[in-house]
Amino acid sequence: MSDIVNWGILGAANFAQTQMGPAIHAARGGRLAALATSTPSKADPFRAFAPDVRVHDDYYALLADEGIDAVYIPLPNHLHVEWTKKAVEAGKHVLCEKPLALSAGDFDEVIALRDRTGLLAAEAYMIVHHPQWQRARHLVREGAIGTLTAVQAAFSFDNPDPSNIRNKPETGGGSIPDIGVYIYGATRFVTGEEPEAILWSDITRENGVDTVAHVSARFPSFLFTGYTSTRLAPWQRMTFHGTDGILSLSAPFNAQVYGMAEVTLQDRNQIVTTERFPAASHYVLQVEAFNESVRTGAEYPCPLEFSRGTQAMIDMVFAAER
Repeated sequence: MSDIVNWGILGAANFAQTQMGPAIHAARGGRLAALATSTPSKADPFRAFAPDVRVHDDYYALLADEGIDAVYIPLPNHLHVEWTKKAVEAGKHVLCEKPLALSAGDFDEVIALRDRTGLLAAEAYMIVHHPQWQRARHLVREGAIGTLTAVQAAFSFDNPDPSNIRNKPETGGGSIPDIGVYIYGATRFVTGEEPEAILWSDITRENGVDTVAHVSARFPSFLFTGYTSTRLAPWQRMTFHGTDGILSLSAPFNAQVYGMAEVTLQDRNQIVTTERFPAASHYVLQVEAFNESVRTGAEYPCPLEFSRGTQAMIDMVFAAER
């Protein structure tokens, strides 16, 4: 392994073009070296920031490229496990978009493959790399809000396009697979707790995918309530309510796009302190952490076991659906 991790991307998805591709190329310790797409013109936007990127006309050719160390997978949800396994079996480290799997049990074979090969495989759950979330976790666990009693979460946007993969059941669409991973995973990340039971799961569906999902869950020491939707006006908030204060994040999931990353702490005397993080890119930080783990063997901050836990909660939510 050289000092630089050479990355390839399977597919020229718009998100890869606008977010993850530039982040991979900008992150310390790595560079975007190859792209697989059967449509040559789709490589042009990638060449704008990575002029020397090699273009392969199919995914297998990229996986056979001996100059590639790690692969980023932005494919539709139902293809994630399949191509993660193929990439690891081809000797590549893998960062796969979330959700990596559509059931918790499907993580097990990927975890076993990771352990057998010694390669790094991880879900691209970028928010845990952002300093606002690391700060939120520190404050809650250090007792800044006293004893945590309640977590409220919301994430919504409007996407009515029937041709979009997020609205197709056959590609693993729905608001819970797409953005439920954020409100459920963030709750687990900050608190370190796992849900004991889903108390209420009220889901609205269109054409076989959930478009609005209201959920209440009992954790060992607090109650979670939250909703996701792909049919409502854009909104996102996370609030952690304790006996001595309230901690909230106003742009928890799309920092610098939805709004500035801020962690606000209000104590029991209603004194408010706000910390802002205007420069951090969770995509770049995620890739840098991945590069560091590949290059040095350092523990990756968001292992598959964590991602499996979030999917286990998603499975519970669907099982409890009214």
